[in-house]
Amino acid sequence: METAATAAVAPQQAPPPTPRPGLRERKKQRTRDALLRAALELFTTHGYEQTTVDDIARAVDVSQRTFFRYFPGKEEVAFAVQDMVEAQFVRSLRARPPHEPPMEALRRAVLDSWDSLSEAVASVVPLELYLRMFRTIESTPALLAAHLRRSMENEEQIARVLAAREGLDVDADPRPRLAVAAFAGVIRVTGRQWSCGEDLSLEGIRALTARYLDQVGPALTGSWRTTDPADAANSADPDDA
Repeated sequence: METAATAAVAPQQAPPPTPRPGLRERKKQRTRDALLRAALELFTTHGYEQTTVDDIARAVDVSQRTFFRYFPGKEEVAFAVQDMVEAQFVRSLRARPPHEPPMEALRRAVLDSWDSLSEAVASVVPLELYLRMFRTIESTPALLAAHLRRSMENEEQIARVLAAREGLDVDADPRPRLAVAAFAGVIRVTGRQWSCGEDLSLEGIRALTARYLDQVGPALTGSWRTTDPADAANSADPDDA
């Protein structure tokens, strides 16, 4: 008979392998990826506002109706890869060690995300195309406005993740939102400067990000915590963990 004690020392079984998607799912993923790549190619070569949904569907030889099965509209397909990159950043931030001060956790999370970006993006579109789309967003007023709106929503999520790490109430303590606002401002300045510069490589934007983040004032870079990291982690809202 297995007891709690024997169960504790029993070897852990490896989780079952993730089942491979079926043929139908793989076909749907290929169609989505083809639409995404065609859209970004058209946006970056002909312009976002000059490209229609019909143009994108025609490039993949599917109907407009098929396009709308995968994307609600042009804005969603324009930001699909960026959404994936931002989700990766949030996962990286959640995984940072609890002893790291908040601004250091943000800094390391974004640089880690840049380091792993090539593989993540290349699974969907060529990295070079993603970087071209990044510049297109910066230079297209409609996309830039949408980017700022979407960034504000993402910043609120990041502030809540940061508050949970520190064991703080995000609605009572302004520091998580202030730190994220400062961090996001640096990221926006970095993107603007990089898109107007001569070094348009992934290494170039990563180096610029690191250099600009290093200039954020010491008021935000120290530790805020008044409790032990383990206690703070235990008190974090499980929905934000």
